[in-house]
Amino acid sequence: MSNTPTTMNPPPDTSETRPATRRRRRPAGSSSSWSGAFRRNWQLYSLAILPLLFFAIFRYAPMIGNVIAFRKFEPGGSVLGEEWVGLRYVNLFLNDPTFWNVFTNTAILGGLTLLFCFPLPIVLALLLNEVRNRGLKRFLQSVSYLPHFLSIVVVAGIVMQTLAIDGPVNQLVRAFGDDPVAFMQKPEWFRTIYISSEIWQTVGWGTILYLAALTTIDEQLYEAARIDGAGRWRQIWHVTLPGIRPTAVTLLILNIGTFMAVGFEKVLLLYNPLTYPTADVISTYLYRMGVESSNFSYAAAIGLFEAIIGLTLILSANLISRRAVGTSLW
Repeated sequence: MSNTPTTMNPPPDTSETRPATRRRRRPAGSSSSWSGAFRRNWQLYSLAILPLLFFAIFRYAPMIGNVIAFRKFEPGGSVLGEEWVGLRYVNLFLNDPTFWNVFTNTAILGGLTLLFCFPLPIVLALLLNEVRNRGLKRFLQSVSYLPHFLSIVVVAGIVMQTLAIDGPVNQLVRAFGDDPVAFMQKPEWFRTIYISSEIWQTVGWGTILYLAALTTIDEQLYEAARIDGAGRWRQIWHVTLPGIRPTAVTLLILNIGTFMAVGFEKVLLLYNPLTYPTADVISTYLYRMGVESSNFSYAAAIGLFEAIIGLTLILSANLISRRAVGTSLW
């Protein structure tokens, strides 16, 4: 047995290779809490004061007035009503045949507006995106945007003058040997007139968000699709449409939320007692009941019912979109 002493090698120093387990101390003032962020960026947060005041005064404070839907309100009396009547006004409009007629008109006009005015901006944006001549593209965009900047009063005036008995449409009808048609007095023509004017006024402006979304699509995706042999239609189907899907879904949810809020101003300017069977909607019915007839509690009950339906629709659409598509507002 050898008496040579054995030398023990010291353990390797792993202090340099061992990952640091201690957290670095954050410098003072870098707290991630809301108060720390507010102290650092109070100038930016101060810009939100006026918008918040606007919404608080003109959007949320008036909600208190919904209490008159359950209280008897008399002009000149208490702002919050004189006495509690419970669901009296709710039962009145639920049993009113006129209300259900205007509810049906609102649902039909809202459905037609959603059916035509939602997909057409997507189609127009895709067509404009295929235009390679910049001058022509800008001209087409300007022409399609222009009706949006016209007042609704001007748009209604243009529609009524165009469809008048001696207007250009009836002059064309006479040229084909037919009798002129009183379009603005025919209930069966109102929905066609309303939807057509809505398309003309809003479709061009609706393309702005989609054109902006198209600019965010990576060009390498189109190049890869071309290498795989995809034509223009397949590129649109497999690259362009998936690229703008989040924007389209968000706008669809917002449009569904305003499904029952059919344009009050345009309907009010275009309709007349002869077209009430198809033209009278909830908003115009509320105007006549609340402002013209001074039945404010009854009108408030109907308005609250409409708001609940709108809230239910937007919550449902958001939930379905989040589970089916993976895109939602929240």
